[in-house]
Amino acid sequence: MIKSTLKTIAATSLLALSSLSFAADIDMNADANDLAIKGYDPVAYFTAGMPKMGTADYTATYKGAIYRFSSEKNRDKFKANPAKFAPQYGGYCAFGVSKEKKFDTDPTAWKIVDGKLYLNLNAAVQKRWLSDVPGLVADADENWGSIKNTAADDL
Repeated sequence: MIKSTLKTIAATSLLALSSLSFAADIDMNADANDLAIKGYDPVAYFTAGMPKMGTADYTATYKGAIYRFSSEKNRDKFKANPAKFAPQYGGYCAFGVSKEKKFDTDPTAWKIVDGKLYLNLNAAVQKRWLSDVPGLVADADENWGSIKNTAADDL
């Protein structure tokens, strides 16, 4: 009986520890299942010039977050250089980060600037962000170092 209980406790502990190792990093905007950018293909923004929904058939993990892709080719491009294709600020709203906040994003409110993908909370926020992209990116770049390791709910 005691041996069985100890085995159960050990198995439960190992399972809990293993699930922790797969959680998205704190600086990544991912849902409860660690899915990044709501399942959109980050490479498609660059190759198709538009957001495209990815599929569970083609996935890759970066910083503990799971990205989906619309094709094997896009997945392979991402795996070769994830930092090139992953959205800036871990997929948090670029405008929000410029204000020292971590907001979720709408993957259809996007823009590529200087070869980097930026996402915004929604179209209205993106309109404000587009009014001063260089200034707000500079602010966000400066702020990111101090907020990236803080949970979104704590800001």
